[in-house]
Amino acid sequence: MNLLLVLPLLLPLASAALTLLCGRHLRAQRWLSGIGATALVGAALSLFAAVHEQGVIATQLGNWPAPFGITLAADLFSAILVVMAAVIGWVATLYSLAGVDARREALGYYPFVHFLLMGVCGVFLTGDLFNLYVWFEVMLIASFILMALGGGKPQMEGAFKYVVLNLIASILFLAGIGIIYGLAGTLNLADLALQLPRLGRTGLVTTLAMLFLTAFGIKAGLFPLFFWLPASYHTPPVAVSALFAGLLTKVGVYALIRVFTLLFVGDLAYTHGLLVLLGGLTMVTGVLGAVAQEDFRRLLSFHIISQIGYMIMGLGLFSQMALAGAIFFMVHNILVKTSLFFVSGVAQRRAGSFHLDGLGGLYRGAPGLSLLFLLAALSLAGLPPLSGFWGKLMLIRAALEAEAWLIAATALGVGLLTLFSMSKIWNRAFWPARGKDREPLQPLRSPGERGGLYGPILVLVLLSLGMGLMPEPLLRLAGDAAAQLLDPTDYVTAVLGASR
Repeated sequence: MNLLLVLPLLLPLASAALTLLCGRHLRAQRWLSGIGATALVGAALSLFAAVHEQGVIATQLGNWPAPFGITLAADLFSAILVVMAAVIGWVATLYSLAGVDARREALGYYPFVHFLLMGVCGVFLTGDLFNLYVWFEVMLIASFILMALGGGKPQMEGAFKYVVLNLIASILFLAGIGIIYGLAGTLNLADLALQLPRLGRTGLVTTLAMLFLTAFGIKAGLFPLFFWLPASYHTPPVAVSALFAGLLTKVGVYALIRVFTLLFVGDLAYTHGLLVLLGGLTMVTGVLGAVAQEDFRRLLSFHIISQIGYMIMGLGLFSQMALAGAIFFMVHNILVKTSLFFVSGVAQRRAGSFHLDGLGGLYRGAPGLSLLFLLAALSLAGLPPLSGFWGKLMLIRAALEAEAWLIAATALGVGLLTLFSMSKIWNRAFWPARGKDREPLQPLRSPGERGGLYGPILVLVLLSLGMGLMPEPLLRLAGDAAAQLLDPTDYVTAVLGASR
């Protein structure tokens, strides 16, 4: 058994168990949670280093050979996302130390954060469809509890909408699993990649692809299945919103990229043409929803939808450059979106509101926060040389090479609307002087609170800046990951080994 593949699951599980055992000893919970999150970053980096050096790695739990056993596998795409999950889990834990109230901590906040991280890492590392379903459910239970924990009526309403729509997605996913097992006799992803083309039933496989597209599309927030997302992501504490914004929809995108590069590639003109169309509609509806919002977090939530459209566009175009652009864009978006949600939390802490009309004066009262917001917002809009620019450039170049003029124009237009909506936040929350009829900005109480709230934002913005100013290493890495996705021979060989 390869321990590097198991540690990203065992460490969050151990962290969750230990913090649960601490009961109401909040100081011990905080320490253990921080240590566990830091250890997960180390494990994720070790896994990434091994995959980068050795290629795809896989292990069979319980020594049952594939396709009968439980497979864990990591290629570059998986390893990159496990690192991102660990980094976002780490900064969210640090932010939570100052951003989550003691009542929620006492109700078990930290254990469920680690259960959530375990579910996310499980999705990225599993090598079969049934365990993908299991990890989705682990993630759904943990995220529902985090969303509802200690909340009032609006939070419960948001949590209810979130769980109902995601349960529908889970039912569709489970139905798809049953049909595909009946059809191919296996649920192992590598084995399915070999079995499905041999079936010769292209129409039935394409119908199955639509079932999986609907199930994962709900989880990713794809058009027209995204309405649960802006109705729920603005209700829990900011640390939870940021964790969800950074990771949860990307898990749905990961599942779509995995199955539509490995399994459903028999009718590209239909399936991937539809993905390009849905990507464009997701971009447009998401950004138009953002432009119409007056609440800081709801505006950012609609932007999550819009940015998902870019990633699906890359999948639909299905070239090495397009997939590399989608992977680069995912990494950029995870960093930037999480940091923007953190900024909204500090703005609310200082000004007492998430509504844009209740903010104002942050530029003069909190210049450091304003600078961090500006860098993250311009990066989200794709201004050069920030990180969002390179991802969008690759996606648009891929669209132009494929002569997909309409989606290229859509991506450019949505970038301009993103800039407009970000300038709306700047012009209402940061730039204007705070009215005399409003309470002055509240200071942060202690150096610990300032460090806990500002530190994670600073880390994420610096990482995003590094991606933008020195993009070459990650561009090469994204290109290599895309090449592995387009030619899954190494993945199949690593999982099935000498049995094929």
